[in-house]
Amino acid sequence: MEAGPTELVTRLVYQLAIILFAAKLGGEIFERILKQPPVLGELLAGVAIGPFALGGLDLGGLGPLFLHAGSAGGGFSIPVSPELWAFAQVAAIVLLFSAGLETDLVQFLRYAGPAALVALGGVVVPFALGVAATVAFGISGGFLSPEALFMGAIMAPTSVGITARVLADIKRLDAPEGVTILAAGVLDDVLAILALTFVAGISAAGSISVTHLLAVGGKALGFWVALMVLGILLSRYISRFLMSFRVSGARVSLALALAFLFSGLAESFGLAMIIGAYTIGLALSHTELARSLARPVAAVYHFMVPIFFVVMGMLVDIPAIGGVLVFGIVFSVLAILGKVLGSGLPALGVGFNRTGAGRIGIGMLPRGEVALIIAGAGLARGIIGVDLFGVSIMMTFVTTLLAPMIMVPLFRNRASGRRA
Repeated sequence: MEAGPTELVTRLVYQLAIILFAAKLGGEIFERILKQPPVLGELLAGVAIGPFALGGLDLGGLGPLFLHAGSAGGGFSIPVSPELWAFAQVAAIVLLFSAGLETDLVQFLRYAGPAALVALGGVVVPFALGVAATVAFGISGGFLSPEALFMGAIMAPTSVGITARVLADIKRLDAPEGVTILAAGVLDDVLAILALTFVAGISAAGSISVTHLLAVGGKALGFWVALMVLGILLSRYISRFLMSFRVSGARVSLALALAFLFSGLAESFGLAMIIGAYTIGLALSHTELARSLARPVAAVYHFMVPIFFVVMGMLVDIPAIGGVLVFGIVFSVLAILGKVLGSGLPALGVGFNRTGAGRIGIGMLPRGEVALIIAGAGLARGIIGVDLFGVSIMMTFVTTLLAPMIMVPLFRNRASGRRA
């Protein structure tokens, strides 16, 4: 018998209570004892309490608290309830909106050119390595097979959310390397989603025309540029309008409403919601409104964002990786090399020294939410099986865990990352 609305809400509030306790406990352990970013503790807390660990145990009346064969995002099969998944996606919007508000717009525009080269290298090199590894291990029949192309596409994105969280924690969002990473990360996600469209089209139709691919790509990129330009042009008017409200909490509520609106528009035009959220946050970042939103948005951030990272950790099914463990290890190593070299080497050619290039290469390393969405879409469409989905999760988790651990000491070294 299907659960009614009251039962669903009751389960959700229990889940949120446990997630918040686990997130803050894990974050405290990692920050105070291990001297690492709290986001790592939140991710591992998700693994521990997730449906493949403690969350899969039967607790009596409610049954396994986190185990749920649900779907979200166009058939994305997930092991948690659609309600919890939706809550996590809203939290991701808050995370990227906050990151956009904290990014210096002038710096972003200044480093847009270098970021484009960093993004291109950070997509092409990992994509090629992912395809080659899948073919070399005999998992796919050729370089143009859907499985090989899809595993390459999973390698392509960069988790703007993970990187933004770490850069915000260490207060380096406005550093030249930080701005370049965020700008390149947004471009990476756009290109990765285009790659997903390309591979899904091949899988469904057996082939895809260049005309169709260019049309889809032009639509997505054109919309993102239009969204950015529109946001910048209207930012001062939006700021004045929202600043005119005197009702308590009106500014933060309406600003978040804008973030949700831009996120929905981005999703409707084939981009990720988080790209829309970051874009409007960035457009408003130089206004008086952004300064007045700092404290109220931070309060919402500290409540919601840990939930997103815990839910990401919950997606890890360690037993599913066992059958392809060797391939998973090789795939993860190549994912690291692909981003560090693919993004780091172009950074050397656009004015960064080896220190700056190293920071950028590591900053582009985590795959996070977009890779998980792409992997889930591939599983739901039958392009990959549960084993390759497990490999994708393993790669995502390894890169997401390693990046903050390496990024923090690299950025704490205050040496300039730019060439003299």
